[in-house]
Amino acid sequence: MNSLGFNKPESQTRVVVAMSGGVDSSVVAALLHSQGYEVIGITLQLYDHGAMVGKKGACCAGQDIHDARRVADGLGIPHYVLNYESKFKESVMEDFADTYLAGSTPIPCVRCNQSVKFKDLLATARDLGADCMATGHYVQRVVNEAGQAELHRGADPDKDQSYFLFATTQEQLDFLRFPLGGLRKEETRALADTFGLAVAAKPDSQDICFVPTGGYAEVIQKIRPGAAQAGEIVHVDGRVMGAHSGIIHYTIGQRKGLGGGSGEPLYVVKLDAPNRRVIVGPREALARSEFEVKELNWLDTLTPREGIRVKVRSAQPPVMASVSPLSSTDARIALELPYEGIAPGQACVVYDGDRVLGGGWITAS
Repeated sequence: MNSLGFNKPESQTRVVVAMSGGVDSSVVAALLHSQGYEVIGITLQLYDHGAMVGKKGACCAGQDIHDARRVADGLGIPHYVLNYESKFKESVMEDFADTYLAGSTPIPCVRCNQSVKFKDLLATARDLGADCMATGHYVQRVVNEAGQAELHRGADPDKDQSYFLFATTQEQLDFLRFPLGGLRKEETRALADTFGLAVAAKPDSQDICFVPTGGYAEVIQKIRPGAAQAGEIVHVDGRVMGAHSGIIHYTIGQRKGLGGGSGEPLYVVKLDAPNRRVIVGPREALARSEFEVKELNWLDTLTPREGIRVKVRSAQPPVMASVSPLSSTDARIALELPYEGIAPGQACVVYDGDRVLGGGWITAS
């Protein structure tokens, strides 16, 4: 049995590596190649960066493709670039804009994994006769005693990406491999130096790939021109506090730019899209102890669970909760203690220790 779980020599095991042009996926390609696997690199062209930021010659996506190709050439492995721009625009960018306009807060990285990377790219890997597809995600794939693959948190708590992979299905998980799941980021960087990769010192990306400047509203208006409409800022007690130029400029929990009226600090507690209202209130109005999720993806037997932990924001630690299924795709989450800033559109991921049981999209509280 080789390190990827196949009962045959590494040289007879074909692996497609999703190469983004960054350090992590480049190390995956180099590592597997060094172990004797037949490695094929694939990079996705997803968007025109220059068009998104309105700057001539600004083509970060093009640079990433160039970096991936340089790494593949240095390793001597085949490398293909697939143009998925139209699919990415439809499945990720338009969903991003429409979710904001509906008063919710999207996570496009999850949608990208859910649609483009782990659906379309994975299908291409199968068409190429690959035994599996490997990525640079910091998560662990653990095969239990029954021979079933489980999704677990990455060993590096600061880099764990399990929150963004909750929508991975069992069929996809069976085909995927995550060679960096047991490493810390500094170990990955050290491997990049050891392999002499051209991207060894390349910084990690911090922003959503198609929103590199952090200007969400500008991008949304490019995708849906004229969709943002002015409305009122209303206090939870009914007072009209002012006006806004579009709910796309606000997110749940936001405080900046709201003023205070009587001097009290105000926070966005709800976005009423149909009536174009931004509802604000004191901090305690943010607290929620129960909410529902939709599009539930479950990697275990779906039954009521108590004493588990859920994560409702990527940068926050999991909290104690219970799960009550409402259907095969919906559930109610009850938190042990009230939590501030739970936002529709965000993901709720359920954990049993380090194992990901599943997750869904927050709809209502």
